[in-house]
Amino acid sequence: MPRDSAEDIQALKREVTSLKGKNKRLSSALSAAREQVVQLHQQLSLLAKPPASVALVAQAPSVKGEVRVFLGGKPMVLPLHPQINPTQLQIGLEVLVNAEMVVTKILSYPTSGTLAQVREVLPNGRALVQLGNTDTEVVPLAAPLRGALQVGDSILLTPRSRIGIQKIQRGEVEQLLAPQIPNVSYRQIGGLDKQIETIRDAVELPFLHPELYHQYGLRAPKGILLYGPPGCGKTLIAKAVATSLGSSANGKSSYFLSIKGSELLSKFVGETERQIRAIFSRARQLASNEHPVVIFFDEMEALFRTRGSGISSDVETMIVPQLLAEIDGVDTLSNVIVIGASNREDMIDPAVLRPGRLDVRVRIGRPHLVQAGEIFDIHLGDSVPLQSGEETSPSSTRQQLREKLVALLGEESSRTQLYEVAYEDGGREIIYAASLLSGAMIASIVERAKKAAIKDSLQGRKAVSGLSWAHVEWAALEEIRETAALGTSNDPGEWARTLGVRGGRIVDVRSLQ
Repeated sequence: MPRDSAEDIQALKREVTSLKGKNKRLSSALSAAREQVVQLHQQLSLLAKPPASVALVAQAPSVKGEVRVFLGGKPMVLPLHPQINPTQLQIGLEVLVNAEMVVTKILSYPTSGTLAQVREVLPNGRALVQLGNTDTEVVPLAAPLRGALQVGDSILLTPRSRIGIQKIQRGEVEQLLAPQIPNVSYRQIGGLDKQIETIRDAVELPFLHPELYHQYGLRAPKGILLYGPPGCGKTLIAKAVATSLGSSANGKSSYFLSIKGSELLSKFVGETERQIRAIFSRARQLASNEHPVVIFFDEMEALFRTRGSGISSDVETMIVPQLLAEIDGVDTLSNVIVIGASNREDMIDPAVLRPGRLDVRVRIGRPHLVQAGEIFDIHLGDSVPLQSGEETSPSSTRQQLREKLVALLGEESSRTQLYEVAYEDGGREIIYAASLLSGAMIASIVERAKKAAIKDSLQGRKAVSGLSWAHVEWAALEEIRETAALGTSNDPGEWARTLGVRGGRIVDVRSLQ
């Protein structure tokens, strides 16, 4: 082949390779330009697209291809886009409506609206709600709320269509208004048989035999005051009252509203009174269906102390009248009973304690040694493994533990001495553990002993097969030591009144542990 021809062929090949590269780059540029054109077209189409509206589903579709909605607050029936699954349309959901008035997309539930309180849960997915102070309205409920509401709950309503869409957990007094359904029986309370009998006669008889009370012209008591030293079972008794009322109320469960006085106090004027009104309003709502309701005010002296006794402020001047207005007011407290508990009954306003308000006043005193043994048996239980000898049964071992503990607590020795108190007249007295016994102290001793037994068993001690007297003795002495160390006060008089130590005026207290 001639030399010129070979060179021409090589030149042609180089030209072809160059053209291929240019063609590839041109093709890539055309593809990029095509994508930009498509994007610009989509943007232009979006800009030119007519605005869409947001509507609320008012009713699950009953006719194929149509759905009832609220659009701008007006009820309308609109067609569905074929791509939408009708089974996904639930009441309260937001949907997108195009310019042709066709539902084209399912959105979500709204997140804002008007707050309302449930007065009554109605059948067929509805509820009676209260708007503001007096207005009430029956509203439909969104699917997530059906079966999940109770009287007194706060829910969110859509502004115009009034559909309940969300349960709102509110702070402040709403947390206090969450009713409990107690499960405490009188059998779980030891050493208070006489007091329990008094309370049952006063509270349960009017519920069990209302016809007899009506025949004799008597009415059920409005309230009970349980007073006495701390840790002696006042709260347990209040819960047991609620449980017992529920068991005797023809299958109706009872409710227990536990209110600590200090939790209601607010620095804002009128706020505490509003919360008290809300508490009694909630109790009336719960009791409207024949459910017994117990309102339990713990630490009652913190909220309803004697008017005029405030040092920096006299907030009780308005709080006490608010409570009295709720108890004596026009709205009756049917199926509602108020139980107050206090360690300092002397600080409660006398108007609260007079007959006709807190009618029944029961002192819950400290248990004596035999009653302490009963409380020990209750907290120890029958299922706790006990370390016993080969010829000793669990029941006899449990009895021995109780007797030994009672003997220890009844000692007047250096092991059980708590305080030395000095009286105004110059006399002195040593207070031993037996004088300050409480159910809480016995429960703490049992809990300490159980933990000590568990710790010994985890450490692999072969001699430990259960709870023994060594565990109970150690727990009792530790409880006595801590009680003595933590119980003193800068104000001996207040200390004595709070703990229920009676006698002459105490001017000094000294721990002996």
